[in-house]
Amino acid sequence: MRHLQDHTPAASMARAPKAPPPRKARSAAECEKLEQLPNIGPSIAADLRTLGIQHPQELAGRDALALYQALGERAGRRQDPCVLDTFMAATAFMEGAPARPWWEYTALRKARYGVV
Repeated sequence: MRHLQDHTPAASMARAPKAPPPRKARSAAECEKLEQLPNIGPSIAADLRTLGIQHPQELAGRDALALYQALGERAGRRQDPCVLDTFMAATAFMEGAPARPWWEYTALRKARYGVV
């Protein structure tokens, strides 16, 4: 069976194709956008921008727990602890650690901070 394409003006004015997401950085030195950080997508990048972080280099030396707490205060609600794991992964990466999935920081978070 042959499918006919809709060539109406409305169909041709449909959404433009999305740009591909930025390539993830392999090292801190090549990371230019927050979305290039391993584990960081548009939502967490927006959260970081809400906290005043515009560039990945601004994460080096930052306290992941302080960022997590500030985000919770700004949002007016407790954040999922996985967000702290993600902040830990991002700050470590920007300090020279290899890229690791955020969930590999869960045990460290629990040992370091207990219940958050």
